Amino acid sequence: MRIRAARTGELPVLQDIERAAGRCFRDIGMAEIADDDPLPLGELARYQRAGLAWVAAAAADPTDPTDPADPAHPTDRPVAYLIAEPVDGNLHVEQVSVHPDFARRGIGRSLLDHLARRAAADGVPALTLTTFAYVPWNAPYYARCGFRRLDESALTPGLYAIREREAAHRLDRWPRVCMRRDV
Repeated sequence: MRIRAARTGELPVLQDIERAAGRCFRDIGMAEIADDDPLPLGELARYQRAGLAWVAAAAADPTDPTDPADPAHPTDRPVAYLIAEPVDGNLHVEQVSVHPDFARRGIGRSLLDHLARRAAADGVPALTLTTFAYVPWNAPYYARCGFRRLDESALTPGLYAIREREAAHRLDRWPRVCMRRDV
């Protein structure tokens, strides 16, 4: 497994990964999240062009005709991805998704650690994210990856704006938290 920049031709695969990863929300009574559309290709392309989209790539299976490997790069295929954006001087994790066939192998943590190294190299003090408070693979998982919950008084203007957008998208039907990981 290696982490590298996302390629333009892989953006539809990233959507497929997000759809597959989202299905597990159905099992915990959050069907609306499971049915939510992935980010549009134009949005993913914006992150990719800005150098803020990474994939964890696994070796492709040349015997599987349904394997989503990029024909121009048949030796690897995305199985997980992370996109981030600058928010108030930090790097904000906008999305991290791991295909369920590759879950529980440390791939999500590897993507987060990759972003943390990039942030440190660029002099960025922290990573931030917003997530569901009680979904086991959300806030509890991120806490194990070194993130800590922020109380309301620690939210920056950018994090407030993100939470407002999430509320408008009705994500606040389930408890949400903002989290930070110093780098």
